[in-house]
Amino acid sequence: MAPPTPAAGGLHGQSPWPGWAVAALLVNAATWGLSWWPFRHLNAAGLHPLWITACVYLLACIVILLWRPRAWGLLRREPALWAILLASGLTNATFNWAVTVGEVTRVVLLFYLTPLWTVVLARWLLGEAVTRAVLLRVALALAGAALVLTAQPGGAGADLPATMRWGADALGLLGGLCFAATNVLLRREAGQPEEGRALAMFAGGVVVAGGVAVVAAALTAADPTLGAARVPWPPAWAWGWALPTAALALAFLVSNLALQYGAARLPANVTAVIMPTEVVFASASALAWGGERPALAVWLGGGLILCATALAARSRD
Repeated sequence: MAPPTPAAGGLHGQSPWPGWAVAALLVNAATWGLSWWPFRHLNAAGLHPLWITACVYLLACIVILLWRPRAWGLLRREPALWAILLASGLTNATFNWAVTVGEVTRVVLLFYLTPLWTVVLARWLLGEAVTRAVLLRVALALAGAALVLTAQPGGAGADLPATMRWGADALGLLGGLCFAATNVLLRREAGQPEEGRALAMFAGGVVVAGGVAVVAAALTAADPTLGAARVPWPPAWAWGWALPTAALALAFLVSNLALQYGAARLPANVTAVIMPTEVVFASASALAWGGERPALAVWLGGGLILCATALAARSRD
């Protein structure tokens, strides 16, 4: 999952027609909401989502370094950017893995528990106060999470082994926590140059996803009975997986550019309301293409989570 870019949240220039900025954010949401589908197809071809993530973000890093060569020096000299690298890398690695192996709608909804995690992290890292409005959002998010986690899966989701389903849920929760951490760290390091923060976010996808993939693949080779935690080494080079991976990398690059364009031209609260439309794209595509049939409790819980997100976007505390 691509967190808001360094430019997000500001008004660095009004769009001639705000509809273009809204459309750009919807492109970003659609790209991430539909990303589970190519990830699953590539996984079926033998390329684990961790390897896919590392490949996709390696290309993004190359583009950033060609655009702003000094970004490498910034990342190397600023330890504060390493925290962004780690948080962003964990966000993308966990989310991409979760939607590949788990029930898409559940994973995406659990990922969007951002209001809950942001409260904790903003209090700890930024010293922000916890008000009654904040506690209300936390209560809504927790109630929604409880409904989603206790709901019985339906459709294709019911065929998943329990260990895989709970593993995917845990990855979704961890991804949401890391997503919130990335956002809070970006706010704390707002004075850092834009290209340094951008490289840190994308390098995280390479370093974290690639590093975990190497370790997990070595463990898998030593013990093939790891089950859902298995991460095989990448298959031999073949156009059948190389071209789709390159296309996915291009889609993510365009998606990130769209996010930068839209978030820089709309108020932060508007951006925060539009971004969760990813849930709509993800759940609709999972229903149509993935055979998922989430239980009523999942929809009710998702409604509470998104309500907490909307309240957070409108609130100033």
